[in-house]
Amino acid sequence: MSTRIFDTFILGNRQLGNRITMAALTRQRAGEDGVPTELHAEYYSQRAGAGLIVTEGTFPAFGNRAFPGQAGIANEEQQRGWSGVAEAVHRRGGVVFMQIMHGGRVSAPDLLRGGIPEAPSAIAAGIEVHGWEGKKFQAPVPRALDTAELPRIVDEFVAAARRAVDAGLDGVEIHGANGYLLHEFLAPTSNHRDDAYGGSPENRARLLIEVIRAVAGEIGAQRTAVRISPQHNVQGTVEPDEQDVIATYGALFSGIRDLTPAYISVLKLDPADRVGRFLRDGIQRELGIPLILNTGFPTVTGYDDARHLVDDLGADAVAVGRLFISNPDLVERWATGAELNPPDASTFYSGGAHGYTDYPELARDRS
Repeated sequence: MSTRIFDTFILGNRQLGNRITMAALTRQRAGEDGVPTELHAEYYSQRAGAGLIVTEGTFPAFGNRAFPGQAGIANEEQQRGWSGVAEAVHRRGGVVFMQIMHGGRVSAPDLLRGGIPEAPSAIAAGIEVHGWEGKKFQAPVPRALDTAELPRIVDEFVAAARRAVDAGLDGVEIHGANGYLLHEFLAPTSNHRDDAYGGSPENRARLLIEVIRAVAGEIGAQRTAVRISPQHNVQGTVEPDEQDVIATYGALFSGIRDLTPAYISVLKLDPADRVGRFLRDGIQRELGIPLILNTGFPTVTGYDDARHLVDDLGADAVAVGRLFISNPDLVERWATGAELNPPDASTFYSGGAHGYTDYPELARDRS
């Protein structure tokens, strides 16, 4: 059966070798300093056969770290670590974007060097969060950000994007999904503000628009992408009303219409429903930019799912998660029909090389 998933296509200012992208995956392999190591470089370079690699969610400042073992892009030492990752991926012909995420209220206090999680409103997420040494906490009531602090949030994303590009990465993906800070601003259940950043759909979309525009102004729109998850209802951030979702994300699209970002990645989209049709048409037809899709959590998108998203639903590319963990050469395996390695969930967040860089690749003729 013919398929488009192995075709090349243009994304931003890069030509990708195929339409199979590696989703951002939490792997918790950094230390307390948040510096990527040679292990990170090996892990990402092994997966350079993906059309695009999106890194794990990376914190732009120590005050917004979301989980233990998370890598950062908050200082020069972390930037140097990511330079090693970029060099290793590029040596193998890969393209890599960094996902930049502010953890918002989804964080344990012991990760924040004495700080309190910050959020649009002082409303707890209602979930458990993980701190150092495996400690679990009920997510605390966060501190509501003052209006005067929001330029600092924008500046942190801009500085992180600048460091990422200076480190040699090909672009950044702004994390506006999955219940983290920027998604918390979008959703009426987590954003009860009465200033210019809350209340109406237009106001709730304002901070994400400002972040996208400021980052694009710093590194260029073709190097700037965004991840969204409308109505995914994860980590306590719930978007229950269909009309409000359409109005909120419609405001987001209107606010970046003139930028032509590299792409928008959507966690899950059903074109059979009204919101799904709105998202697909808004991104591809009105904005005229690539749409990357996956099938939601768990991101185990198989070959048939991937082909369906691109060939039948019209996505420009598919984001694959867990199968890239266990199959560094997933694209080659799919192209040749080779057997896949099953992922070992016990090693997803365990630290070290086991289950990270030691999955077998296909045997090749090295002569």
